[in-house]
Amino acid sequence: MILRHTFMPLDNVRLNHLCGPMDEYLRAIEAVLPVTVSRRQGAFKIDGSKRDAEKVLALLEMLYERAKKAISADTLQLALDDLHRGNKPLAAPSAEGGDIVLHTRRADLTGRTSNQLQYLRHILSHDISFGIGPAGTGKTFLAVACAVDALERSTVQRVVLTRPAVEAGEHLGFLPGDLTQKVDPYLRPLYDALYDLMGFDRVTKAFEKGTLEIAPLAFMRGRTLNHSFIILDEAQNTSPEQMKMFLTRIGFGSKAVVTGDVSQIDLPRGMPSGLIDAEQVLKGVKGIAMTRFTSVDVVRHPLVARIVEAYDAQREQLEALRKPETR
Repeated sequence: MILRHTFMPLDNVRLNHLCGPMDEYLRAIEAVLPVTVSRRQGAFKIDGSKRDAEKVLALLEMLYERAKKAISADTLQLALDDLHRGNKPLAAPSAEGGDIVLHTRRADLTGRTSNQLQYLRHILSHDISFGIGPAGTGKTFLAVACAVDALERSTVQRVVLTRPAVEAGEHLGFLPGDLTQKVDPYLRPLYDALYDLMGFDRVTKAFEKGTLEIAPLAFMRGRTLNHSFIILDEAQNTSPEQMKMFLTRIGFGSKAVVTGDVSQIDLPRGMPSGLIDAEQVLKGVKGIAMTRFTSVDVVRHPLVARIVEAYDAQREQLEALRKPETR
């Protein structure tokens, strides 16, 4: 089957961004699916099976909408990986479409998958939100972006980021140095997200003014946080008691976001995870939202999604073997 499409209105800048240098991006699409893509000016011809040709056309339309500025290599790679796995291309963010764009140093930051967009909507519309899923799905990064956005809009007075400082028990005493030096290695991912979204100088000034705070979970006990945006990261490594303690820190005018990956629990054997417990206990509680991510939502290197899928498949096989035979 041959599909023909002409982009209107014709925009040569967008076409150049869409096709890449020497039509490099079109050749990359051909490497993913058994199709041939050719063009003359704004007219494209896609030769392949009906299903594949329609997929490629949908991808080209989505990229053309995004091509007001140069398409980054990671955006193209993620789109190609979605194409390979048969996922529907995510439309470009637009005010008319109601998609969420966060106000951070990265002006075009928004969700890239339907679950990520749902996650953002849950954070904005609920006082407590949970994001549960594998590594690379943007759980922590998007939560920090929402916190920075709230700080920029002055809807909160400060941002508090916390996580279990040591995966199993928070035993910091044996580490060298003062408190900051002890806990910094465990909180480094939160710093990285802040530097990316705000810039080093603004993060430093925010810490000095007290509008940003990063602390181990153990130091949340006894506090009431009003007009704050609070994020608990790596929540799978909390106990049920720690989780309850954290969730009851929320005060007036505050939001809390809890993120974690239940496939990477580092607690001592036999100790229940506070994240798994909270998901069961709080299911259906009004004002609390749960978002579940899968390998489809991975927005790191495409290999990360395939690694997650491989481990998930292995875990399912092991669980099937452990089930007693039914007679």
